[in-house]
Amino acid sequence: MWDVSYRVAKRIVVFVIGVTLLIVGVCLIVLPGPGLLVLFLGLTVLAGEFVWARHWLERLKDTTKKAGETARRWWWKRKSP
Repeated sequence: MWDVSYRVAKRIVVFVIGVTLLIVGVCLIVLPGPGLLVLFLGLTVLAGEFVWARHWLERLKDTTKKAGETARRWWWKRKSP
């Protein structure tokens, strides 16, 4: 009985902390601050317990890698004569 209660309590705590970080991250995208970093942190916390968060975290990682590569290519094109 205690094992089930502990797992449920852990899921609830992880959910509350993760969602709070996601909300703060979304606010920090508009406000000055490290918005994407806090979003990554929130999804990482949630991904420890929830499969849907793991999926979203992988999508966010892929999207940011593609955006970084695009920005890097643009930067090098801009610098070359």
